[in-house]
Amino acid sequence: MTRETLKLGAVLIGIGDASGKGLWRDPAVPLDASVDIDWYVKQAREAEEAKFDFVFIVDSQYITPDFPNHHLNRLEPLTLLSAVAGATSRIGLVATISTTYSEPFDIARRLASLDLISRGRAGWNIVTSQDPGTAGNFSGSRHGDYETRYRRATESVEVVQGLWHSYEEDAFTRDRTAARFLDPAKQHRLDHRGEFFSVTGPLNIQRSPQGQPPLVQAGTSPQGRELSARHADIVFSFARTPEESLDLASDVRARAEAAGRDPAELLFIPALGVTIADTNEEARAVERARTSDGDIRTALGNLSRQFAGYDFSLHDLDAPFPEIVLPEAAGISRFHEEIDRAKGEGATLRQVIEAQVATWLRVAGSPQTIADTLEQWYESGAADGFNLFVQHPADWDRFRSEVVPILVRRGLFRDEYTAKTLRGNLGLASVPNHHASAVQSLLTPAYQ
Repeated sequence: MTRETLKLGAVLIGIGDASGKGLWRDPAVPLDASVDIDWYVKQAREAEEAKFDFVFIVDSQYITPDFPNHHLNRLEPLTLLSAVAGATSRIGLVATISTTYSEPFDIARRLASLDLISRGRAGWNIVTSQDPGTAGNFSGSRHGDYETRYRRATESVEVVQGLWHSYEEDAFTRDRTAARFLDPAKQHRLDHRGEFFSVTGPLNIQRSPQGQPPLVQAGTSPQGRELSARHADIVFSFARTPEESLDLASDVRARAEAAGRDPAELLFIPALGVTIADTNEEARAVERARTSDGDIRTALGNLSRQFAGYDFSLHDLDAPFPEIVLPEAAGISRFHEEIDRAKGEGATLRQVIEAQVATWLRVAGSPQTIADTLEQWYESGAADGFNLFVQHPADWDRFRSEVVPILVRRGLFRDEYTAKTLRGNLGLASVPNHHASAVQSLLTPAYQ
């Protein structure tokens, strides 16, 4: 893996999250943006023109009326990205798929299809599903505890990867005079039998142009870090400071080395939000205006979602943060830490809600200040790149037209794509078929 320049992703969230007054009130954002394919295509093309590495589609499969607006009415990621694939040519397409509520064969086939449709630009954001209520949409009564969901996720990823090795590169003939269309010796069953899955295989689709789509994972609990260490290409995080990001990277890289991987193979890409104006003071004023006087019901709903559905509306907003008992399925370790910190500082529920605006790196400033901040994180090793939440169009336009050129002039970002696949543009090596590699390793000594 090469770390010559920083990597940039764009998280496309339509009418937006639950912060402040809501992105949907911006007249530059169509009210149906979250389900408007033309809006997604426009943003993806703009990201491609700026030479971003990928666009990133988040997802969940459970809602209540108080969920963030974008969650209430949005397109399914792989369907959406298949349409975007036909309207773009170089930018990567990262889809979120849950291992808790999807079967490995289906995940492997759908992602392999997107990868072929896009000619090698697909990626998979691995999640275990945050919301316990999701179980009720999949004929279940329990979400499963954190440990169980991550064991299932690990097995699911390994099965998916195994299925992606079903065919060797030249399994299908390109010669019309050949005796058979398929060389059966180059098709491989999986025959997996595990704790959660029983999968025969083989997968009924050919190898990916990039060997396999890059894997993205964002868990920061011990279980999430272990999954990233063993299987992720990109570790997505919501780190708010360089120190927090460096701590995560150091730990995951140590785990990767213990698992037999080269720690340098992993890319650490934190989330980023920006507010851009001509001066830092103007940008901070805009940010304050956007985040003040938000809908308290939506804010409570968003906090509830982060704590496994707990109903915070039962409590006085201006009383000390309440003593609560989380259900067994609750498992976002970062927010458990937030509870402990709030109690220790004597914070009120309202103060905790207000602090949720800063749940990831958000920078308000001039284009120069934004670029300086990204450079500082990158040069310190705290980040290999950033996953920018595309929110207000004015900020998105200025980031592409003013911040990116500064990064290019400083030699921190590309001015042109260097490869045709997502792995190639990320500096990640193509993944060889392990069946072919095993045969080659047996044959090589005879020719030495």
